[in-house]
Amino acid sequence: MSRAAIRYAKAVLLQAQETNAIDTVFGDMQDVQATLDGSKELRSLLKSPLIKVEDKKSALLQIFTNTSEDTKRLITVLAQNERADILGNVANSFINLYNEAKGVKVAEVTTAVELSSEMEAKVLAKVKEMTGSDNVSIENIVDESIIGGFILRVGDMQYNASIANQLGTLKREFSKSI
Repeated sequence: MSRAAIRYAKAVLLQAQETNAIDTVFGDMQDVQATLDGSKELRSLLKSPLIKVEDKKSALLQIFTNTSEDTKRLITVLAQNERADILGNVANSFINLYNEAKGVKVAEVTTAVELSSEMEAKVLAKVKEMTGSDNVSIENIVDESIIGGFILRVGDMQYNASIANQLGTLKREFSKSI
């Protein structure tokens, strides 16, 4: 996360608190993050130095027409400051700040395949037990390179039970004994 993204996110959070729209802006930021994560073309458009600032702003405002005024102001400010390319990072920072303010613990679970609802419930129960908090949400990241198993991150704690990690450990053990 860039410092600039965190500063913009904090500013939006303060503005949203003043206008009593914090939950609305949180929803907007989730939509922004999902849209940018799902569209490589949009991310490329925002990073392109060939596309004019006004065109980036116009495209973003058309894509996010159903968002709050706070979110539209953020898009306008980012475009005017030629920082439209960090919109996804700002949204991610805002979500993290919102969760922190609400006391929500976010567990990041990396798996080789999408978590089933049954597995998600088991992971959720384990995270609640580990953190001692009932206010927990799960973010599932699919990464086929871990082959199998999972990697669980909650705050600064990490538990790596991936097959790739176990194979790496075996490889190190074999290379030591040779």
